[in-house]
Amino acid sequence: MAFNVLIIDDSSTMRSLIRKIMGIAGFPVGQYFEGANGREALEILNHECVDVILTDLNMPEMDGKALLQTIRGKTDWKDLPVILITTERRPEILSQYSRLGFQGIINKPFRPETIKQVLSEIMGEPDVATIAESEGCDF
Repeated sequence: MAFNVLIIDDSSTMRSLIRKIMGIAGFPVGQYFEGANGREALEILNHECVDVILTDLNMPEMDGKALLQTIRGKTDWKDLPVILITTERRPEILSQYSRLGFQGIINKPFRPETIKQVLSEIMGEPDVATIAESEGCDF
């Protein structure tokens, strides 16, 4: 089964990098959708079928926290998996993000296998292929 993935980050380079890493990781993607902030994400969600969201936290117009709160407030989207991609490493802050309703947190820099592992755990996709350490790289 392939999943439709929405990537939200104000950096087009980071969005492109996440797409590339998901390809390297071998996570089954049907379609990618992209936005530069939470407002763009909501517009996409109103028009497209999305299975999982990967979002940055700090973005202009609407940040990742406000996006998550809006999604959790909508009946149609309240169970939509939202994964935070962040540079934050302080355990107390990461715990706070988890309590807000992010199903997963991926720290930057990250490896392809990390993205696949988190997505597989959340989406229920079995981890059938492991990327060899020699092929891994940090992004």
